[in-house]
Amino acid sequence: MAEVDWIPRHPKAEDLRVGLISWAGTYLTFEAHKSSVTASAKSLGRRQTWEILVSNEHETQAVIRLKSLQGLYLLCEADGTVCYGRPKTSHHGCFLLRFHRNGKWTFQCIISGRYLESDGEDVFCNSRVLSAYHMWTPRPALHIHVTLYSPTYHSYARADHTVGRIWVDAAVPCLEECGFLLHFQDGCYHLETSTHHFLSHVDRLVPKRSPQTAFHLQVRPRGLVALCDGEGGTLYPQGSHLLLGLGSTPVKGEEWFVLQHFPTWVSLKSKSRKFLSVIYDAEVCAASERLTQMSLFQYECDSETPTLQLRSANGYYLAQRRHRTIIADGHPMESDTFFRVNWNCGKITLQCPNGRFLGIASNGLLMANVTIPGPNEELGIRFANRPFLILRGRYGYVGSSSDHDLLKCNMDQPDCIHLLPCRQGIYHFQGWILLVNNILWHLPPLGEICPQLLYRTSGEQLAHGTGTQWLLPPSGPEWHTIGRQRRNYQRMYLGILGQWDVACQTVNPPGTTSELNRAKDPESQSTRRICAVQFFLPSLAKHLSQVTIHHERLPPRSVCVFDSGNTLPVWL
Repeated sequence: MAEVDWIPRHPKAEDLRVGLISWAGTYLTFEAHKSSVTASAKSLGRRQTWEILVSNEHETQAVIRLKSLQGLYLLCEADGTVCYGRPKTSHHGCFLLRFHRNGKWTFQCIISGRYLESDGEDVFCNSRVLSAYHMWTPRPALHIHVTLYSPTYHSYARADHTVGRIWVDAAVPCLEECGFLLHFQDGCYHLETSTHHFLSHVDRLVPKRSPQTAFHLQVRPRGLVALCDGEGGTLYPQGSHLLLGLGSTPVKGEEWFVLQHFPTWVSLKSKSRKFLSVIYDAEVCAASERLTQMSLFQYECDSETPTLQLRSANGYYLAQRRHRTIIADGHPMESDTFFRVNWNCGKITLQCPNGRFLGIASNGLLMANVTIPGPNEELGIRFANRPFLILRGRYGYVGSSSDHDLLKCNMDQPDCIHLLPCRQGIYHFQGWILLVNNILWHLPPLGEICPQLLYRTSGEQLAHGTGTQWLLPPSGPEWHTIGRQRRNYQRMYLGILGQWDVACQTVNPPGTTSELNRAKDPESQSTRRICAVQFFLPSLAKHLSQVTIHHERLPPRSVCVFDSGNTLPVWL
């Protein structure tokens, strides 16, 4: 089979959604309970997320409709009021979207000619004279972990930490260096690499975020973005080595990048500890003891069923062919490229549509031979490009705040949860900055898995979550140490946050008493109210990570957490 170029998948619908920020810094919001549209929200959430449906686009303008995640459209009525619903005519709800040089957008009603504006709270269409009150700043609503693909050069941005530069020369985004965190702060964006360095205005990677790492973002409805410094400079590939740097003379649209969520790549190992690799451009064989690019597979999940697709670095998908062989020559929608995945303690088995399981033949080739899986059909799986996880739930990112010892899941900016690989597909979670090793997860004993977040301070426990205890290695001076535990293990009580708020009680560490406890004074137990949002699991397409916690002298239990993107279980 001839060598092919890597063809990026078309952006998903969630990659094209945006939030719209008014001149007052508030977001255009779909108010379902009020049957109205406002601009009073201070952060980007589901009700502030809009799909841009483009019917006609030119260089500086486009005819669009704004659609909420509830499936209803933004409508401008004849009296200037703005509501939501379903269009009554072909032009009802259509706006002329203009792209301004400062990165702002304006929306002009096609029927009335009036501009969409806000007073900081209400939204209406009254004026036909353009002013600063009609300007809206688009903010991409996709997951913060992204790739930058240059359609001009057909390559991805890649951070080179040995020289402190970013090059646009990666043909396949299978390396962790191709992933970036796009932080939004004070109206600007900061581009962070996988080693937590930031791109600066002098084209260098620096260790800290500063005004010199702040860029303005030009956004187009079909997922195109351009990064500018606000003083006439634009980031684009330069020179023969395609160095990403600021310049003022981009040609042929080379300053535009396709912004997409960072894909998940994995490696698969056989029972004989050999990596599955694509050889001779198509055959899949367990023969390599070294991890190469042809040993990496993009993990793509179906959102409705427990099936997956594995895409090789040659651009094709693994598929079952004649004589039960597995060949890397499949296409995206081909039925033979879908495999049912079963998880077993850090390993997986893959089942073909005909019911047979993939296994390693005596000659090392990957075949679909058996109907009952055994050790020969189990494959070890590891992340290939995920040094950390960024978790996002229904209401925002998982993170901590400086004023609470509580992990929240409605944060605008996430905390990085670093992955420390161990044996047999096991990962240990290690937090970053405020989370250093203090991440605790809990699985309800019965029912649907809802990983609500979990509380991590010493000497306190949630009032209704006293039944579950775990032993954890000592990792912070603020945790209470149990003197009679081996290896100085520390015992922590884990509770589950309710759907909206919970009560938190101050209790004594196990085995200790106090004068107040002896007196059994009800007022001796201080209770406070914690407002928190439940961390609902998104669909399977939102990157499932199934975690099993292993500690000495305790049976393993599993926990589900999410890093939005492709579905993939991880073992802790």
